[in-house]
Amino acid sequence: MNALLIVLLTLLGGVGWLTVTTREPTRQAVVAGILGLLLALLFFALQAPDVAFSELVVGSAAVPALLLLTIAKIREQQVAARGQEPAGEAGSGTSGSQGGEES
Repeated sequence: MNALLIVLLTLLGGVGWLTVTTREPTRQAVVAGILGLLLALLFFALQAPDVAFSELVVGSAAVPALLLLTIAKIREQQVAARGQEPAGEAGSGTSGSQGGEES
């Protein structure tokens, strides 16, 4: 039992450090999910199955999924904003109707 706790705590320290030092948000969300999974295993090893199941659902599934969906939505909006800027600049000089719609 002590060996399992030592392994889990060592892995938690390493994955926690990796979560903090990861620069890309998508990878950071995935590593945070792995951290939640390791925490759930630790709670289960410490004979707290109710906390382990809660951590499993929230920490390794729900939060990373919400983070990944948020990152995807932000990137989608950034691509859309970049795509509209050149078209808006080129269109406003050639067509007078677009200027009337914006006012």
